[in-house]
Amino acid sequence: MREQTRRSMLRSAAAVGVGTGIGIPAAGTASATEAPGQGAACPPPLGPVRVGSKDRRYYELVRRGTNARFTGSPDHVRVVGSTEHVEEAVRDAVRGGLRVAVRGGGHCFEDFVDNPEVRMVIDMSGMTAVHFDPDRNAFAVETGATLGEVYRRLYLGWGVTIPGGWCPSVGAGGHVQGGGFGTLSRLHGLTVDHLYGVEVVTVDGGGRVRTVVATREDGDPHRDLWWAHTGGGGGNFGVVTRYWFRSPGAGGSDPARLLPAPPRHVLTFRAAWRWQDLDRAAFTRLLENHGAWVEANSDSGSPAAALHSDLLLMPSVLGAPYIMGQVSAESNAERLMRDHLDAISAGTAAYSLTQLRKEVPWLQAALIGTGEGVSRRYTKMKSAYAKKTLSRAQTEVAFSHLTDPDPGRVPGVMTLSTYGARVGDIAPDATAYAHRGARFKIGYVTAWANPSDTDAFEAGVRNFYRAMYAGTGGVPVPDEINDGAYINYPDADLRNPAWNTSDTPWHHLYYKDNYRRLQRVKARYDPTNAFRHSLSIEPA
Repeated sequence: MREQTRRSMLRSAAAVGVGTGIGIPAAGTASATEAPGQGAACPPPLGPVRVGSKDRRYYELVRRGTNARFTGSPDHVRVVGSTEHVEEAVRDAVRGGLRVAVRGGGHCFEDFVDNPEVRMVIDMSGMTAVHFDPDRNAFAVETGATLGEVYRRLYLGWGVTIPGGWCPSVGAGGHVQGGGFGTLSRLHGLTVDHLYGVEVVTVDGGGRVRTVVATREDGDPHRDLWWAHTGGGGGNFGVVTRYWFRSPGAGGSDPARLLPAPPRHVLTFRAAWRWQDLDRAAFTRLLENHGAWVEANSDSGSPAAALHSDLLLMPSVLGAPYIMGQVSAESNAERLMRDHLDAISAGTAAYSLTQLRKEVPWLQAALIGTGEGVSRRYTKMKSAYAKKTLSRAQTEVAFSHLTDPDPGRVPGVMTLSTYGARVGDIAPDATAYAHRGARFKIGYVTAWANPSDTDAFEAGVRNFYRAMYAGTGGVPVPDEINDGAYINYPDADLRNPAWNTSDTPWHHLYYKDNYRRLQRVKARYDPTNAFRHSLSIEPA
């Protein structure tokens, strides 16, 4: 492998791994009687379009995603512009016995959409509307909209936002279904904590397609379907066509008071350390300092909840460890940042502040995101949550793998994201998202340019991950420190006994005790398992 290729691709991988932005495409099922048909009076902006393999547009549509590890070969792609278009596509799939999947933003880390068994892909890029729905007193967001477009329209229109991911090109469809976490989540909770309703095209046991609207209202007969979409993951219950957002407890009819208002401006920063200053003892102190700061500053209501950061531990053969972050506080932002960086570096190597941007308008920062472009590349990602600072044994493993001088054993980039605060205000069973006690979100990501390097890069990140959780069967089994994994960073290895040698099944790592309820919802709304993938929920 050429050094230049490894450097460029792993830097890209670091951007992918900053724990806030990556979502999975929503895969779905559908049926149509109970939805209000928002926007029916207006002609759809795009579609319905049926694109077969001989159409010049086919090449673009089957590669409209960021992960080159998988490229599908469906019989055709359906580009849709309305819920009715989705219903029609799903009916055709049911009649033809075709396995169907849905592409939203195209940021999936596994082959949920680009699987050889998928014969029809429903492309949601024509459904991007964002508007206030006075009938539901909530903001309607079609699932083909990117997060950046959602932020732009909500903020410019009403001065509000949802606390979603840091990568503006991620599609709202899959991102929300997995929970949705971003730089404002320590202040305002997860995206799903503000989800009021969801519109889903489903298929019943007789193959009948219908559209169901489910809300969080206690008397809603479909409330369980709403609940399943508050962290149950994409591609499980049907094709989600629309979300409605309104914060719990928000009242009145003024749209500007129904969702969180972001700060007027933010401070963004980046700081780095040098590997030559980080021997084993210094590295250990650095990670323990980081963990101590997060543990001490992640309670709900903490002033430090205004700060979000991602500590990216680059392999020594590729570059220096660095931290990037954003402070949402309207005042004392720089002091909070300095205290954060000084606490992490105390008694160890000094950091170099490589970038500091004060008083950046919030929307500008949200649309820039991580500051890294997203291009199509071969990518593998794994994840974990932690309730406490990593153990000394885990820190030793991280140091050994990240400082391995052999360029043929690149372990990928490890990211430690601040978490907790308002995320922990919700009971683990109140939403499908179960990791409410986590204080850290951890990513392990690698990316490469040449398909011939696939085996080496995949082995590097897999062996690193397995060694980090060697004490629990190679996976982050929930215990005093570990707390499972993030479904929006799907990793099929977790259900592979070669990589998960624990007694804990993959679904407990992702959903913990909420899985049984998710299975019951699956059995009610997708009893024939029309919507499935390598990590899909199985009917009860």
